[in-house]
Amino acid sequence: MTLAPRVGWLLAYSYLWADDHRRGAEEGVKNRPCALVAATRRDGDRIVVIVVPVTHSPPADPQTAIEIPAVTKARLGLDPERSWIICNEANVFAWPGPDLRAAAGRKPPTIWYGPLPPKLAAAAREKLLGFARAGRLRRVPRTE
Repeated sequence: MTLAPRVGWLLAYSYLWADDHRRGAEEGVKNRPCALVAATRRDGDRIVVIVVPVTHSPPADPQTAIEIPAVTKARLGLDPERSWIICNEANVFAWPGPDLRAAAGRKPPTIWYGPLPPKLAAAAREKLLGFARAGRLRRVPRTE
């Protein structure tokens, strides 16, 4: 398993939703694809990353998410159902972190589904940054 963070890629992760965290949960309910949207170095060699979830549930507010094109989902080996990258909440953790999971159906086992198209990855990152600048990003700290 490659442990270097790949910004702009989808990975398998046990995502903890902000609402579940607020209710006291400490672990994600299920493993899901998440987009790794940022990575930064802190305190020398420590790497901290930000991931945002992918879900089949249409967002209540379309401005909070970006739909993943069907052709991209097919290339990444994901199911054909519609999916969205949610950009108004994120998990933040020290890389690699205990909540990384093996991506379903990958041989040999890996955490990576693959890269998002650069424009889609950039759009997700910019949307997340917009929520952060507006003070509306629901940030869930995991293992920092």
